[in-house]
Amino acid sequence: MTVQSFHRVRRHFAVALFAGGVMLAGIAGCHRSPSSDVVATVNGKDIMRADLEKYYNASLGNTPQQLTPEEADIRRLTILHQMVEDEILQQRAAKLNLVATDEDVNARLTEMKAPYTEDEFNNQLKQRGLTLDDLKRDLRRSLTKTKLLNKEIESKINITNTAIAAYYAAHKTEFNLIEPQYHLAQIVASAMPQQQNANMPSKPVTEADAHKKIQALQNRLVSGEDFATVAMNSDDPNTASNGGDMGFVAESALKGDPEVYAAIGKLKPGETTGIMPIYAGQGPGHKVAGYAIYKLLSREPAGQRELNDPRVQQAIRQQLRDAQAQLLRDAYFEMLQDQAKIHNYLADEILKQNGVQ
Repeated sequence: MTVQSFHRVRRHFAVALFAGGVMLAGIAGCHRSPSSDVVATVNGKDIMRADLEKYYNASLGNTPQQLTPEEADIRRLTILHQMVEDEILQQRAAKLNLVATDEDVNARLTEMKAPYTEDEFNNQLKQRGLTLDDLKRDLRRSLTKTKLLNKEIESKINITNTAIAAYYAAHKTEFNLIEPQYHLAQIVASAMPQQQNANMPSKPVTEADAHKKIQALQNRLVSGEDFATVAMNSDDPNTASNGGDMGFVAESALKGDPEVYAAIGKLKPGETTGIMPIYAGQGPGHKVAGYAIYKLLSREPAGQRELNDPRVQQAIRQQLRDAQAQLLRDAYFEMLQDQAKIHNYLADEILKQNGVQ
């Protein structure tokens, strides 16, 4: 799948994750919370204020922003909506016996700890106000959600050859490359403060931390470890889960960073660059926002790509699968939400404080 903006991909990991509209689920008049410690209930299961505050504080990073009271409440409501959605999915997974096992959790924890010494990893947790038990709990919930969606959604998707051909016929010009394309993968270590979910604490927040992490990951590559496996520890959430795959980057976009373009231009398919700085602005002289290692998967010349090209078929298949998966996930959650009994006490509090009954 073509990457529309190379620089946007490179800076994606520095963008705040908490954005968008706020949904106030389950409000039917103004109800009093059964306890000031409870901010919502899902099918009788309490969501605690202390947990909400932990995620809220984690979202601020190590340099808390000066939010207005209204901005802080909007952020809390957004996070609480995510917690409600997660609880609905957790309850569904438990009903279907799809809860992640201790072995699943420990395997993922081992991957996360790989770039660090024990003391460094514990310090990362401490900086974010998390304990190891907190992390294991969040990992279990994240892995459980993945298992549920894989079984209920991903396993049901079937992209036919007919659908691929129809898409190609309607979008043939998209496969006429007017300039060379570079299929790249990346491993990123961020030096910028992150607004993350609490189950991803291994995020460097200084240039020194970022360089230490990228060096450790490069050492794993040098020792022969697979690039895609090492990329699972990347700080770019948009590519880490896909083996670092960035898709195809147009040559003109790549030339926007001459240093990276020069390094990638020397590679043969399958080779990787050394450690490359990522700048907050355009090139040297600006603040270093992190470091990256790039792998050249293939270099494609300009020209029309035909339907019988396996790469064209794979790109279309993945695009259709991603679109269908997103649609089905959204519909699936709406169905579960309709079936659930939800009450958002935090929303009640905010409405009452502002004279809305």
